[in-house]
Amino acid sequence: MKNLALGATAGAAGTMALDIVSYLDMASRGRSPSDMPAKTAQALAALIGLRPEKDETQSEEEKNRWSAIGALMGYAVGIGVGAAYGVLHPYLRSVPLPIRGIAVGAAAMAASDIPMVRLHLTDPTKWRAADWLSDIIPHLAYGIVTAVVCEEFG
Repeated sequence: MKNLALGATAGAAGTMALDIVSYLDMASRGRSPSDMPAKTAQALAALIGLRPEKDETQSEEEKNRWSAIGALMGYAVGIGVGAAYGVLHPYLRSVPLPIRGIAVGAAAMAASDIPMVRLHLTDPTKWRAADWLSDIIPHLAYGIVTAVVCEEFG
């Protein structure tokens, strides 16, 4: 349980790092936030029958609600991947810390991107280099911070 809690805490710290790097990117390039988390939340809700598949007449309140749910799902992924890493962390000490950080970041990226691809919300084969970088770099920050926090406090 201690390793699970440590990993969840490390994942929360990693998620904060991901958010900071994402907001720095938005500020430096003047880009808008991604609507993919909200779209994913809506598509998952439609998949399990909690909402209609197509709903073009959303109020501003409903759009904001789905945006918040999408963000909360991101926190769940970050904390969940961190918790899983925390459990595995004692068995991975022989792996160099930078490699562990990259692997944890890749796991978080996969956990967030694969559902979007499977739900046909995005197609990574059509992403530009800037799209890949704006996904990879924040997830790399997530992975490194998560691995370092586990290492320092575990």
